[in-house]
Amino acid sequence: MKIVIPGGSGQVGTILARAFIKDGHDVVILSRNAQDSTFKTVYWDAENLGDWTKEFENADVIVNLAGRNVNCRYSPQNRQAIMDSRVKSTRVVGDAIEEAKYSPKLWLQASTATIYAHRFDFPNDEITGIIGGIEKDAPDTWKFSIDVAEAWEQAASKFSLPKTRLVLMRSAMTMSHDKNGIFDTLLDLTRKGLGGTAGDGKQYISWIHDSDFIRAIYFLIENEEISGAINLSSPNPLPNKEFMKILREAWGAKIGLPATKLMLEIGAIFIRTETELILKSRRVVPKRLLDAGFQFEYGNWTKASKNLCERWRISQSV
Repeated sequence: MKIVIPGGSGQVGTILARAFIKDGHDVVILSRNAQDSTFKTVYWDAENLGDWTKEFENADVIVNLAGRNVNCRYSPQNRQAIMDSRVKSTRVVGDAIEEAKYSPKLWLQASTATIYAHRFDFPNDEITGIIGGIEKDAPDTWKFSIDVAEAWEQAASKFSLPKTRLVLMRSAMTMSHDKNGIFDTLLDLTRKGLGGTAGDGKQYISWIHDSDFIRAIYFLIENEEISGAINLSSPNPLPNKEFMKILREAWGAKIGLPATKLMLEIGAIFIRTETELILKSRRVVPKRLLDAGFQFEYGNWTKASKNLCERWRISQSV
């Protein structure tokens, strides 16, 4: 297959490109920093049609992952940049597919599990899940993330592409052993004795092991009847307190100092990020994937965390 990955220079794009190339597929990354990539990369500005659109001709799959990193303070300038980077890049991908003479068969469009409501009572699936933004106890920054997610999906859904199937990937946090990824960050805290409960620890963490993420992408490619919104997450989200306890056990950490909500708020200011990434309860499950017959290899966090810790240790010894 020929697979084009706009915005594929980040962690998730690297995970996918690495797997696709290993399996013998032709992969092209679209990036603003083409000279820095280890993969075949073509320059684009993520806003305007250009020579890069040639890569869409006869492509089998487009995996659009473009969007500015949300690990920052939500200042007015950053909010605008986050929104524009997602909406404009999605629109131009849709324009390129629309103009292609031989259009791609599948458009896998990045979205986020953050689109769902902050809740503890029941898990959010694609059918009965509650879209967030109306929670009484959610701060304004959380509402902004919902607005971004909805605008992101709407930008893709507005296109009428009869020859191209559209899947909106509502992805949870992808856990891999790669440097500077979310697991690497959590493990770093754990190794330093800081991997304790965040806040009251009741907020759910939704996640997916990188192996299952890759397998799920292949599953979506192969199952042509699947379209629309799909949750890419483990079927077993866990409260933060339990999640971090299991990670500490997997690593062999004897202590994990907790952090109160106030401590997290103060710390977030100093490291220029938002506590939403830590305190929002993301209780998301992949109903449509499971109903279609997908089987998770690492659906259990105990098994997944042990595998990730082992791979992280191996990567450090190479």
